Amino acid sequence: MMVLTNFILKPIQINQSSMYPTLKDQQLGFSNILSYRLFGLEQFDVVIVWSNQLNDYLVKRVIARPSDTIEVKNGQLYINQVLISEDFLDKTYVDSFVSPFTQDFGPLTMGEDEVFLMGDNRPYSSDSRQFGAFKLEDILSKDVYIFYPLNELRWVGH
Repeated sequence: MMVLTNFILKPIQINQSSMYPTLKDQQLGFSNILSYRLFGLEQFDVVIVWSNQLNDYLVKRVIARPSDTIEVKNGQLYINQVLISEDFLDKTYVDSFVSPFTQDFGPLTMGEDEVFLMGDNRPYSSDSRQFGAFKLEDILSKDVYIFYPLNELRWVGH
């Protein structure tokens, strides 16, 4: 069992609302360690990352990769000065906010070993906007497979 949970799959319990409505508080699942080690990261992958500040694992989405420059202007995401469509966000949920869903910041440029991570629930997510960029070495796995509750069974990737 130890080999499975250290090298292949990481069991997870969602204990936060930072990825809502993509992931919901108290859902159970696992994340793929092996896939991350074999194939690396792509932009918008959902990852499990270690936070030294919180001394805990977080579930976030990769927004900017190493050497990328990220900026939000007028609530719109730009990566390397290109406007990015965030189709992974729940449009109905985003549109329910009166103020911008993502507050303006940046531009910020990632180092060669850094990524910028954000939760899908931007107004309620503690992420790289507060903690700064995360090191690649702090990412444990990618993708989330929800298996409980059974009626919410699904895969969440990018």
